[in-house]
Amino acid sequence: MTIAKKIDTMMSKSSWIRKMFEEGARLKAQHGDDQVFDFSLGNPNLPPPEKFGEILIETVTTCGPGDHCYMPNTGYPQVCRSIAEYLTNEQGVAIAEKEVLMTCGAAGGLNVILKALLDPGDEVITPSPFFVEYRFYADNHGGMLKTVATNPDFTLDLAAVADAITDKTKVVLINSPNNPTGQVYSDDSINQLGQLLKEKSHTFDRTIYLVSDEPYRKIIYDGIQVPSIFMAYRNSLIVTSYSKDISIPGERLGFVAVNPKAEFKSELIGALALTNRILGFVNAPALMQRVVACLQGESVDISQYAHKRALLCDGLAECGYEFIKPSGAFYLFPKAPTEDDVQFVKDLQQELILTVPGSGFGCPGHFRIAFCVNDQTIMNAMPGFKRAIKPYR
Repeated sequence: MTIAKKIDTMMSKSSWIRKMFEEGARLKAQHGDDQVFDFSLGNPNLPPPEKFGEILIETVTTCGPGDHCYMPNTGYPQVCRSIAEYLTNEQGVAIAEKEVLMTCGAAGGLNVILKALLDPGDEVITPSPFFVEYRFYADNHGGMLKTVATNPDFTLDLAAVADAITDKTKVVLINSPNNPTGQVYSDDSINQLGQLLKEKSHTFDRTIYLVSDEPYRKIIYDGIQVPSIFMAYRNSLIVTSYSKDISIPGERLGFVAVNPKAEFKSELIGALALTNRILGFVNAPALMQRVVACLQGESVDISQYAHKRALLCDGLAECGYEFIKPSGAFYLFPKAPTEDDVQFVKDLQQELILTVPGSGFGCPGHFRIAFCVNDQTIMNAMPGFKRAIKPYR
């Protein structure tokens, strides 16, 4: 064996999302792009806001000496300041530039946080279904991912969270709006979660951190609001990216924000700066930092995703599928018409429809549809969705 045994095992269990994406490439080469309906990957299909291109050109053309050099590991101070000012309004808590750290996307940010917080054997609790990479991120830094069930509508089951917390718990990791369900956790549930973590931290005499993974925060529907975790719990961190809300996933830019009221805040900020460097990120991309500093509050046209959601939900409901309509993000997580969600995803493949089995997200019996695709893909896939479910009805 050439590669590490651990990595070899991980490869055999690697992401269903990527497996289906690769299967899509094969099918498209065989049948043609327009004949394959690929809902496998959450790759935003809307263009970035027009202002993004304008700022990008201006930034490139005005670069001067030193603009491509190393910087503080936490990012450019003026960029962190711009984000902190925006977050102060968003979170309802006064945030300073020193409490923001620029990262290589939300994935980079999560690894930076877990590297800074976890000792070997520490547990990270997350509600299920959950983003597939969380297990790998925890393992990267000696931690163990521990999943807890959610309610039938994918809202937080606080009793389940309470039962899962032990003297090994270091982080509770939430993702709202959620991938894969699109569920948004309510203000009341977040406040209750904050109170629960305060009590459990006291019980076990250790700081339990609440980490909120929020790359879909701006992609919300029907007037829903995403609550502030900073107002709910002091020992909390936000990690996010610009990949989804302004459609630049390939640019790998995000940030971590530390609650200004956090205990041991100075030590935590110092640890994050160190882990950003020693994990090999060193600092977030310089050019994109300067660009997003001028784009706070900007997003793609969310009404287009709302339209796609309506097309998909109306069409699948007519076909007989059962699902919880998502309040945010660009995913739908219907029930499979059989307990064997992997088999049903294979049935859909026969119709040249690519989705991801819920088993990959820790929730068998469902499957995920990423509707960040063009409208024609959704409409043209409907006959295949109808044929696939017919034998089970």
